[in-house]
Amino acid sequence: MTKPFEFCKPVSKQAVPTGPDWIHEVKYDGYRGRVIRHGDAVQVRSKAGLDLTYRYPMIVEAARMIRAKQFIVDGEICVMDVRGISQFDWLHSGKYNDDAQLYAFDIIALDGDDLRGLELEQRKSKLAKILERRPQGIFVAPFERGDIGPQLFEVACDMELEGIVSKHLKRGYRPKLCDWVKVKNRSHPAFSRVADQFG
Repeated sequence: MTKPFEFCKPVSKQAVPTGPDWIHEVKYDGYRGRVIRHGDAVQVRSKAGLDLTYRYPMIVEAARMIRAKQFIVDGEICVMDVRGISQFDWLHSGKYNDDAQLYAFDIIALDGDDLRGLELEQRKSKLAKILERRPQGIFVAPFERGDIGPQLFEVACDMELEGIVSKHLKRGYRPKLCDWVKVKNRSHPAFSRVADQFG
């Protein structure tokens, strides 16, 4: 297997960034994960490096159906309700492992090439291409661009979502200098989980 890369982790902020070079994605409430394929071998890895391959068969099968034979895709492992909203408790219970999907928002390696130095806009294009006819189990994160971020955050809160993540389109995948910003819905259960964890 390809040596694992360090994850790029969004920084918490109070305000959503705006401008033409920023994009905004819904923040799904799940487990951060990475799907690694090398030939016929597929792994699903957690942020802590745990091997979750055996737990999420639909994600693994979807990865095997993609035409590219070597890639590393970054995303969030989620279990969705009928409204398309991620349910952390369902995922955490382990009772819905067969229904878990990957909300894919980045690609950092493809066909032997390390893509971390490319701008996010270029990586997004490559990700969309390999998942163009995506099988069920992995879906591309939709995003909005520019000054719409604050309004999108309000909509996310109204829909009882966890929040949004904003990313600069002209930056590489830089874990040490991450250009990703997360703004959380303070009324969402995830906000309380973090507050309880850190007191």
